[in-house]
Amino acid sequence: MASSPSKALQTFPNPEPGRDYLIHIEIPEFTCLCPLTGQPDFAHITVDYIAEKKNLELKALKLYMWSYRDQGAFHEAVTNKILNDMVKAAAPRFMRLTARWYVRGGIYTTVVAEHRARGWKPQPSVQLQSFEPQSPMR
Repeated sequence: MASSPSKALQTFPNPEPGRDYLIHIEIPEFTCLCPLTGQPDFAHITVDYIAEKKNLELKALKLYMWSYRDQGAFHEAVTNKILNDMVKAAAPRFMRLTARWYVRGGIYTTVVAEHRARGWKPQPSVQLQSFEPQSPMR
């Protein structure tokens, strides 16, 4: 059964809602169109989030990203639109979307947009000592 682009983001229940844990997603082949020239724009999109009650379902996310392929959008607008849609679907505690746009006219653009749920405070980061591998197998 063939899939097609879709604006429907789907979710599933967070399996550990009592814990802050980071979900890191990379989308290295995002494309949309320049709204002025109609030429393709390419970006490597990274999503980092801490779920509340729902997690993003990845196949639906892939089809959602695909839905931008034929749409014209400025880098800043599409980055914020994607973040807004993901926040609306998943209502995370925290979400950061980083869009690293490939060179266009000698200019690289990176757009970073964030969402923090009202009242959410991140846990303090724990810094662990690193150890050298004891075996060449690692």
